[in-house]
Amino acid sequence: MTDIIVSTTSRLEGRPAQDYLGIVTGEVIVGANLFRDLFASVRDIVGGRSGAYEDVLQRARSEAIEEMQGNARKLGANAVVGVDLDYEVIGANGSMLMVSASGTAIRY
Repeated sequence: MTDIIVSTTSRLEGRPAQDYLGIVTGEVIVGANLFRDLFASVRDIVGGRSGAYEDVLQRARSEAIEEMQGNARKLGANAVVGVDLDYEVIGANGSMLMVSASGTAIRY
């Protein structure tokens, strides 16, 4: 399987785009665990970082980027440029986190 280059820049240095194939996206929604929420609240009160939330965030971000790459691959792209990552808390009481990745699929 060919790697899809992912860049937040609008173009790739030394690799001019031959074809612009369209916008591609990847979205992941993860639920927050009640016990993790309680532990994170205690951490927020006493200070420090919440490793549990950081792990969930990292995994969601990676999965959104991988999904976006897969969608680009289906179009015949070998890169995605202008990538933007968005994070949104959704659901009742902010119980879920949505991570979305979007960019322009290109073939260089």
